[in-house]
Amino acid sequence: MATSPNVQRVPGAEGVEALHALVMNSLDDDQAVETVSIPLAGKSSIADYMVVASGRSTRQVASMAAKLAEKIKAEFGRSPRVEGLPTADWVLIDAGDVIVHLFRPEVRTFYNLERMWSFGETAGQA
Repeated sequence: MATSPNVQRVPGAEGVEALHALVMNSLDDDQAVETVSIPLAGKSSIADYMVVASGRSTRQVASMAAKLAEKIKAEFGRSPRVEGLPTADWVLIDAGDVIVHLFRPEVRTFYNLERMWSFGETAGQA
């Protein structure tokens, strides 16, 4: 999956780290479960980070996704691409340099993205 041409990348390493920190803090504030950040810089051109987290219900997943998209827009002045919000089993938020996957636990276990993207390393727990 390539980054959408509509989603701007954040210029500079400081911008990428600020975006990543905003994502991690927002998910922590919203009590996301088992948040994992996978560094992709130098390993994939789609983004610098992939963040995977779970919510306890579709309502929590949808709420976390909506709040995160609003915070990114407020802080960086651009709207990330959001997919999967109506059902909220798996919501993808493409913010350019950081891609976020929010799951219900059963769906996360089924797809096991961390294993696919860990590049033989242990994904970093947040």
